[in-house]
Amino acid sequence: MYQFTVIVPVYNEEDNLQRVKDEFLAYFKIAIKKTKVLFVNDGSTDKSLTSIKSICIDNDAFSYISFDKNRGLSAAIKAGFDYVETPLLGYIDSDLQTTPKDFNLLLEHIEKYDLVTGVRANRKDSFVKNMSSKIANGIRRAFTHDGMDDTGCPLKVIKTEFAQRIPMFKGLHRFLPAMILLQNGNVLQVPVQHFPRIAGTAKFGLWNRLLGPLMDCFAYLWMKRKYINYNVAEKG
Repeated sequence: MYQFTVIVPVYNEEDNLQRVKDEFLAYFKIAIKKTKVLFVNDGSTDKSLTSIKSICIDNDAFSYISFDKNRGLSAAIKAGFDYVETPLLGYIDSDLQTTPKDFNLLLEHIEKYDLVTGVRANRKDSFVKNMSSKIANGIRRAFTHDGMDDTGCPLKVIKTEFAQRIPMFKGLHRFLPAMILLQNGNVLQVPVQHFPRIAGTAKFGLWNRLLGPLMDCFAYLWMKRKYINYNVAEKG
């Protein structure tokens, strides 16, 4: 029955999870695709897993998988890709600095595109965070030529068949549009709302927002040179 699964990576976000539940219950009522949620608990050490289990017991539109220990955001997203069974998947951060309601803006375009990503308009982050993000995006664009202004935006919709072919490594969540282009897919960016973080703490600092992605660019270039792509002309 479901057409669209939203992956929600969680690492020590117990103070935000009730809001996540409430926001999605509101979104389910207006969603243009029948939607479910898959929590990926990335080895949280607080009470996040307990909260996730409670949410999933109350409503069968919510499900979860949980890691044995913290593996990082790229691993959580990859696991979500692997466990999704619907033809479309999405991704949103559990800090809710973006809203599930804006998935409808992206879903309007997914028939013509293979990935539709948000671009955070009027970002509500600190000056240092905004500037480091802009610099990192500029460096990444120079390496990938993907034309994307804000690959760090935690609001995306992807056709599942494309997402499940991405050979993920640590840090590759910043290169999802580029990885779709490597598959000869097409991508689009759409402005979405952005909000201040209300609860919990940010998991990324200057190092993993700026210097880390620079090193990942070289890994991407290596992968691009080695990437295997083919089309089957016929079979029998």
